[in-house]
Amino acid sequence: MRKSLTILLAVAFIVAALPAAAELQNVVVGGSIKIRGNYLMNGFASPGPVEVRWPGFFLPARAIGDRIGGNTVTSIYSWNEDRSNDLTNIEQLTRLNVRADFTNEVSAFIEFDSYGLWGTDFRSNYITGFDFRNVPTLNDVDLHQGYIEAREMFGYPLRARIGRQELSFGNEWLVGTGGSVAGIWKRSFDAVRLTYATDQFSVDAWWSKLVENSPLEQDGDVDFYGIYGSYKGIENLTLDAYWLLVRDARRLNDTNFAWFPEWVEDIAGIDDYDVTNLHTIGLRGAGTYGSFDYNAELAYQFGNADQVGILFKPFTYGDQGANYDGNWGGNLEVGYTFDMNYSPRVYLGAAYLGGEDNRDISFWKWLNPFDRPKASVSFNRLFTSWEYNAIFDDGTTSNLSNAWVLRAGASCKPTEATEAILMLSYFETLSAFSTPRTFNVGRFRVPIAPALSFWDQTNSSDLSFEVGLIGKYHYSEDLCFMLAYAHQFIGDGLSDGNYSGANGLGFNGGSGNSDADSIFFEAEIKF
Repeated sequence: MRKSLTILLAVAFIVAALPAAAELQNVVVGGSIKIRGNYLMNGFASPGPVEVRWPGFFLPARAIGDRIGGNTVTSIYSWNEDRSNDLTNIEQLTRLNVRADFTNEVSAFIEFDSYGLWGTDFRSNYITGFDFRNVPTLNDVDLHQGYIEAREMFGYPLRARIGRQELSFGNEWLVGTGGSVAGIWKRSFDAVRLTYATDQFSVDAWWSKLVENSPLEQDGDVDFYGIYGSYKGIENLTLDAYWLLVRDARRLNDTNFAWFPEWVEDIAGIDDYDVTNLHTIGLRGAGTYGSFDYNAELAYQFGNADQVGILFKPFTYGDQGANYDGNWGGNLEVGYTFDMNYSPRVYLGAAYLGGEDNRDISFWKWLNPFDRPKASVSFNRLFTSWEYNAIFDDGTTSNLSNAWVLRAGASCKPTEATEAILMLSYFETLSAFSTPRTFNVGRFRVPIAPALSFWDQTNSSDLSFEVGLIGKYHYSEDLCFMLAYAHQFIGDGLSDGNYSGANGLGFNGGSGNSDADSIFFEAEIKF
C-alpha cells in the first residue's frame, strides 16, 4: 500500500506536467489528519464478554451471537466499577487524496486512508532489539475512494460516478459516511451512482456491491440499491423521499451434517430460507422558519428477514418466517437560535426506533419442545452516521434500536472561533427482555426454577440518562480542537439488560449499575 501511495503521487505530478493535449485541466492534492484520545470508565466487562447473567439451557431462544454454551446470555458491558477495565486508547486517521479534472466535464478522484491505534504498529522490540521495519503491516493503508465522474452527460444536468465512493443523503440518518461524534473512521461503497440535479430538485439512483461471493455461489452476494429524491422549490425548505433496498442472497443452512442429509432437508423445506430483502421507504423535511430550524424524518421497513431469522433457534432450526414488516423509525429535532451575542441555540429532539423482543415463552410453548421461536426483528439503521449515545450507541460497536430517545440541549459561540454544546438525552427500550424469576447470590442472579422457563419476569425498560458537554476551538480555518465529556446515569434497564444494541440483536446488561463516563480529546487538520 505504501508503494501504491508513492506511485499515486508520482503519477499525479507527472500527469500535471503533461502538455495540454492530454486534456488535463487541474490537479488538486488534499487530505486530513485526525488524532483522538479516548477514555471510557465503568463500561466494558473485563477481560471481555464474560458477564454471564444466569444459566441458560432452559431459557427461550437467543440470537447465536449472544450465546456461550446453550442459551446463556452474555454481554460486552459491565456497568460495574469493581469488574470493569477502563478503555484508553489513541486513534489516528490519516487521509490523502488527489483530484484530477479533465475537459468535457470529466474528473477522477482517488483517496487513501490509514486508521490505527497508537502502539499497535511499532516495529521494534526494545527487549531484544529486533527491528521489524522491513515487515509489512497489514491494513496500514486502504483505498477509501477511487472513482470516475462525468458531468453534464448528453447535454443534461446528469452526473455519473463509478467506483468506490462515499454515499451521503439527507442528514445521514440512514445512509452516511460515519465518523460522527464517537468514531473517526469513514465509510465508503463500491457503487455506480447517477444524479440528475437542477435548481428545483435532484434525484439520485445507485447500486452498490457490499459482499461478493462469486464463484462460491451463483447468486450469493449482498447488494444495496436506492433512489433518493429532493425537492427545493420552496424557500427555506427541503423535502426528501427515498426507497432503499438491501438484498442479501447468501445461502443459509442451519442443519449441515445434522440429523438428515442436506438433500432430504431441502425436500422437506427444513432449510428453505428465502433471500433477505430489506426495503426502507421514507420521507424527510428540513428547513428554517424565522429563527427556528427543524428536521423531521419518518421511515418504514418491510421485506424478508431470514438472515436475522436463522439466528433464533434453540436447537437446530431458525425462524423461516422472519420479516421486517411493521418496523417504523423516526427522528425529529426542532431548534431556536436567539438573535443576540454568542448566537445561543436551544433544541428539542426525539427518536423512535421500532423493535420487538419475542424471547419470552408461554406455558404451552414450554410444553412443546418442537415449537420454533419467533425472531425478534427491530428497525435496522442501515448505514447511519447518527450516534445517540457516547457509550452504547457509538457507531462502531452498536446501532441502538428497539428504543426511543428524548433529547434536549443548548449551544453557544462565546467567540468567533469557539463553540460550547450541552446535551441531555434519555433512553428507554420499547420491548423489554423477559427473564426467569431469580434471586441474588452475591453478585449473580440465579434462577429460582431454571427448568420452568415460562415462569419469567420483565426487566425494566429504563436504560439511561446522559449528560454531555462538547467544546470546540477553531485555531485556524484548517486546524480544530475538540474536547467532549459524557456521563451516563445507568438505569435498571441496562443493569438488568435488554436487547437494544446491534439493531436490537445485542444484549447490553451488566453485573452492576455504576455510572459510566466517557471523555475524548481530538485534533484535526485539513488541507
